[in-house]
Amino acid sequence: MKALYCHQGQLELMDSYPFPKRDAAEALIRVSLAGICATDLEIKKGYMDFRGVPGHEFVGVVEESNDPTWVGQRIVGEINCACGDCAFCRRGLRNHCPERSVLGILNRDGAFGEFLLLPTANLHPVPGSLSDEEAVFVEPLAAAYQVLEQVKIGAGDRVAVLGDGKLGLLVAQVLAEVTDRLFVIGRHPERAGIISRNAIRFVGVERCEERGFNLVVECTGSPEGLPLALGLLRPRGTLVLKSTVCDKGLLDFSPVVINEITLVGSRCGPFPKALEALVAKKVQVTSLIGEILPLVDGSSAFEKAGRPGSLKIILKNS
Repeated sequence: MKALYCHQGQLELMDSYPFPKRDAAEALIRVSLAGICATDLEIKKGYMDFRGVPGHEFVGVVEESNDPTWVGQRIVGEINCACGDCAFCRRGLRNHCPERSVLGILNRDGAFGEFLLLPTANLHPVPGSLSDEEAVFVEPLAAAYQVLEQVKIGAGDRVAVLGDGKLGLLVAQVLAEVTDRLFVIGRHPERAGIISRNAIRFVGVERCEERGFNLVVECTGSPEGLPLALGLLRPRGTLVLKSTVCDKGLLDFSPVVINEITLVGSRCGPFPKALEALVAKKVQVTSLIGEILPLVDGSSAFEKAGRPGSLKIILKNS
């Protein structure tokens, strides 16, 4: 099959990449669309030392499954593939299973190919009312909803989303459901027009004089995001970290100690809530699409996705 192969910072289109070999618990999925996210860009730089086919934001159609009810269904899929038997899995922490593979990130080929494999337990059917262009956002939108699973936001809390990229704009729309004191702080305040939420105030990072936030969600995808976020918080505030960055430079955590900041790492989230929000049109996603390119233009797509200020670049299988 055709696939984008990543190895040691190089991305190569392969016309004859090995076809996936399915086991009884897995479904073979033909990928329709796959989104390029900041984590994929970091993987190309060496994050997780991944070798294989990257990509984890996707929508596709089940081609083969031991459960015939899945065959022919349009689906999205959760990316963590757990063992199901360890202490973490038994406690409901399948996303932290030490034996897990992660689609396009850890020990499992991902969505930047014509086909992929996932356990049928990971699949979610896509309602007919959603387009592929909407469904491809389910995984990152679920990650945005994970913030509400992890922290409580009171009516009087002042909240900031740091970063006005694709993930930041998704997180902002989700948080706008629970607070009307929400700021998006980034380098592109003109993006206020992309999402029509009156409760969200956009502020340029270079002109931001706001401080004393109860909660900051860091979505910059940049090593500079953490110190910027810490500077926005009040003492005993909460910082939710969403960025995965390959840079392993030293960070100054003294403000965390001095100001007694609560740090919350936040990763994958609830797919059912993301699907429900898309069906109900609570969140706008298609306005975040910059371009849809064929898989064979994968190298060009990655280059475009890596440009500062780019919107979502999506790969399409013919």
